[in-house]
Amino acid sequence: MRTYDIVIIGGGPAGLAAAEAAYKAGVTDIIILERDKRLGGILNQCIHYGFGLHTFRQELTGPEYAARYEDKIENLKIPYALETMVTDLKASDDGMKLITCMNKDKGMYQIGAKALILAMGCRERARGSMNTPGYRGAGVFSAGTAQLYVNIEGYMPGRKAVIVGSGDIGLIMARRMTLEGAKVQMVVEIMDHSGGLKRNIVQCLNDFGIPLKLSHSVIEIKGKDRVEGVVVAKVDDKLKPIPGTEEYVECDTVLYSVGLIPENELTRKLGADIDERTNGPVVAESLELSVPGVFACGNVLHVHDIVDHVSEEAEHAGENAAAYVKNGKVPDGAKGYVESEEKNVYRPGENEDKMTCIMCPNGCNLTAVKNKDGTVSVSGNLCPKGVKYATEELTAPRRTVTTTVKLRGAEISALPVKTSRTIPKEKIKDVIIELTGLTVRAPICVGDVIKPDIAGTGADIISCANA
Repeated sequence: MRTYDIVIIGGGPAGLAAAEAAYKAGVTDIIILERDKRLGGILNQCIHYGFGLHTFRQELTGPEYAARYEDKIENLKIPYALETMVTDLKASDDGMKLITCMNKDKGMYQIGAKALILAMGCRERARGSMNTPGYRGAGVFSAGTAQLYVNIEGYMPGRKAVIVGSGDIGLIMARRMTLEGAKVQMVVEIMDHSGGLKRNIVQCLNDFGIPLKLSHSVIEIKGKDRVEGVVVAKVDDKLKPIPGTEEYVECDTVLYSVGLIPENELTRKLGADIDERTNGPVVAESLELSVPGVFACGNVLHVHDIVDHVSEEAEHAGENAAAYVKNGKVPDGAKGYVESEEKNVYRPGENEDKMTCIMCPNGCNLTAVKNKDGTVSVSGNLCPKGVKYATEELTAPRRTVTTTVKLRGAEISALPVKTSRTIPKEKIKDVIIELTGLTVRAPICVGDVIKPDIAGTGADIISCANA
């Protein structure tokens, strides 16, 4: 049985950052186990922008963020095994961690690890957890599954959709479906406020005229073989439907965006303590589990709102695992757990001129007022970029457009692309129309120009992924 100093389960943003940090801390006998066909994890299908402001000091799409860490792993020559599923974990009496895994080349086999880093991420809650009545007809998806179909496989799940849940994934998929030609009838949220960033309310719903129904719930899905519509009702302060408020909404697709759950079946097999509040493992400040020499980071620990925080936390996990391998313990005062910052979420009745600046990692909460003379007064900014952002948002809003084009000659069918810079908001539709039907052929690298001066905006369409 091959034994490694450190084995990392999961090749997403947490696993990659942990591997790099452990290597730089002096432990180089590492392997990453990833069940997908490529590294990058969920970021590969998150083609929207908003990643990297803290880590790389610029705004990136998910595939671009992942590619930067993949390049680091390749440059350090850290080995990884793709399409490899871990089926069991055990800790032996001598402190060795035994990992049972399988793939198509080796079948089922075991490896050992002096230290183990868990970076398996999280999974979506599904329709079943919501107990929504109705037949199990085609057309009901989790938002992440729909995102995979659209952004990776190049398939549309439907043409007329209702989205249940207004977290960031649901809001982003409302925009994505719209850009691909679907009609999003509404986003339905059972709470009296959205769980998504206010920025996403503005750019994913308001920009496209998609209604948000707060304090409402889908109480029935109609249609036997295929979804035909849903019944939406207003809920009271106990989240119970109010009789007489029912409304039928025609649709052929329902997307559920109702929360994420840390992926910890393997953690339980290991015998580690689980925090019932987060569904993640109980960890010390150093991110070490109740099982010595095992560390957890990222969404397997608790669901993070920002991937940059996942990477920062994972770096601490990698450093601490390396210290454990070298010294048999983690030093006192080791850095570990990274707290999530409070999100600037949308609440009805707020001043609509409050916004979060996205021009730098500060993420300032701005208040902007348009004066009678046409000027804009801005407060809350820590640097001049905030003034520029708020003024532009009130007077001439601009957007970065992310979408996909058809791809040939590669494992994926859709290539994520974006505008090389922001464009006037009113030009979004022209950009999408000009890209309709465009097909490109691999090989392509991140940053390659796919189409120059798209729709006369002066911006190029560039690739967000290597293919």
